[in-house]
Amino acid sequence: MYLIGFLVNPIAGMGGSVGLKGTDGLVMEAIRRGAIPGAVDRAIKTLKCLKGGSYRFYTCSGTMGEEAIKKAGISEWDVIRQTPSKTTGMDTRAACRAFLEAGVNLILFCGGDGTARDVYDVVKNKVPILGIPAGVKMYSAVFAINPEAAAEILLQSPNLFKGANPPLRDAEVVDVDEEAYRRGELKTRLYGFAKTPYIPGLVQGTKQVFEEQEEERAKEAIGRFLSEVMKGTPDILYILGPGTTTEAIARQCDIKKTLLGFDAIKDTRLLKKDLNESDMLDILKGEGKTRLIVSIIGAQGSVLGRGTQAVSPLVIRKIGVENILIVATPHKLTSTPLLFFDTGDSELDRAFGNSISVISGYRLAQRKKVG
Repeated sequence: MYLIGFLVNPIAGMGGSVGLKGTDGLVMEAIRRGAIPGAVDRAIKTLKCLKGGSYRFYTCSGTMGEEAIKKAGISEWDVIRQTPSKTTGMDTRAACRAFLEAGVNLILFCGGDGTARDVYDVVKNKVPILGIPAGVKMYSAVFAINPEAAAEILLQSPNLFKGANPPLRDAEVVDVDEEAYRRGELKTRLYGFAKTPYIPGLVQGTKQVFEEQEEERAKEAIGRFLSEVMKGTPDILYILGPGTTTEAIARQCDIKKTLLGFDAIKDTRLLKKDLNESDMLDILKGEGKTRLIVSIIGAQGSVLGRGTQAVSPLVIRKIGVENILIVATPHKLTSTPLLFFDTGDSELDRAFGNSISVISGYRLAQRKKVG
């Protein structure tokens, strides 16, 4: 029987769909805007896949673990730490200390980069850790690409618990300055390297930023091409996602874009900036055909699901998978082995298929495999 420490950050990801670009310090504002907690449900998806396995889970009370364990139907588990109804990073760190004292083989946690940082603060590289993605951004390399992949990693890694050539790698734990992020600045800090189970295609990489001159020329070419497309289709509503590549498209239309948000553009006119899920659903009601243009997170491979929660499954279905355009520079694509989607709806993720076309230059595209 293998011992797994299991915890959930119940508020992780709540700020994403309502446009807060994070939840740190803004839980009440997220609730006021109508955010619904989703971390427990994502944890349940992982646990259901592990049901019946040779695992015993040590966890925390309530929404920090016990609730997901019960709803998933796990039979072998113990609550080894009582936690309050409103939890903080201090509770995450205390739980990890309890897990280490109990001698767990691995810590499985559900949350975002802030949760990963709190886990790492205690665990360092004493035991492997693995994240079920539930936050807004998740730039650390300790996360599976989606909840089901987290379970698959454990199911495919029998040597992980036996100690014989375990499939582990040193994975970056990073976090974003959320105050700067809300101002449109991307500032990340490396906290350290954690031991993480690794199976290619199931675990994400860390975000990389490319600033070379060739990159800027490639972004300009992509921007020139898609701005021509947009100008030639004035009846179509375009929603541009975050990033410097989509910013280059807006610049070619003489529009100042929200760098880390979603903006609505029609007939090369800015209709609304920094859309949240509710804004998108409202604006889609009065429109005909709509296209969503998004970039990928460099080296990590995420298309939808990291920092894009405002584009919910409901929004995607209204737009249509066939109306989603993906853009990325050739260098970024070369550095990104696989793309992945983690919208929160597994059926919708599969609708993108096994490979997808990515616009990478002026009238140029590459076919990229989906993990």
